[in-house]
Amino acid sequence: MSVVNRNNVKVIGNGSQTMLFAHGFGCDQNMWRYVAPRFADRFRVVTFDHVGAGGSDLSAYDFKKYSSLDGYAADIVEIGKELGIENGIFVGHSVSAMMGVLASAEAPTMFSRLLLVGPSPRYIDDLDYHGGFSRQQVDELLEFLDSNHMGWSHAMAPVIMGNTDRPELSEELTNSFCQTDPEIAKHFARATFMADNRADLDNVRVPSLILQCAEDVIAPVSVGHYLHAKIAGSTLVLMRATGHCPNLSHPQETVAAIETFVAAA
Repeated sequence: MSVVNRNNVKVIGNGSQTMLFAHGFGCDQNMWRYVAPRFADRFRVVTFDHVGAGGSDLSAYDFKKYSSLDGYAADIVEIGKELGIENGIFVGHSVSAMMGVLASAEAPTMFSRLLLVGPSPRYIDDLDYHGGFSRQQVDELLEFLDSNHMGWSHAMAPVIMGNTDRPELSEELTNSFCQTDPEIAKHFARATFMADNRADLDNVRVPSLILQCAEDVIAPVSVGHYLHAKIAGSTLVLMRATGHCPNLSHPQETVAAIETFVAAA
């Protein structure tokens, strides 16, 4: 199976430069439906599903390969090579932001800019680093997911989404979580929440935008400031958007921030 079919790659737009959008844990490319098409008049816009998500080929899921974010980053590089992406713009939400960092280091000419939405290089607190979770909290979160995938989905989606005054957003995220194969969800969650990509930030050599949401329990403001300090030449935007999914909850503000950063190129 080709990488285009394996990852359910979709391409729209006619621009000479490519924007590639990568989704986060428990979601699929549909999470970008309010954002990605807004750039199709100027860019070749690429969306895809990580293997194990959405319309990807579930039979291609390799538990060894995807035990770390490196496996997902390798897929991004493979997609980029298949589509001939050079000097492109990578837009990654949540855990996919670090996949983009890894992919950019692996293929230095593929992306000339990184746009990181709600990123975190490590979710677990460590000495003077505040990632938002203690190791015990992460262990309990993963144990809950292991024992009750549906219960975890219904409990965690509203916390992750925030915006409690708009319950339809939490319902959409809950449904997305619930549709994911439970064994794949458990494996991806462990790869996500146990990752430590802090050292990889030193390898970023391209202009980078960090979009930091307010009241984000998954990636608190302290993480945004940490990334800004560690990624040379980065731009940090503190959004009015709340929760962890501004591409769904606050698409207009997300588009505007991306527009400003892209226009400055």
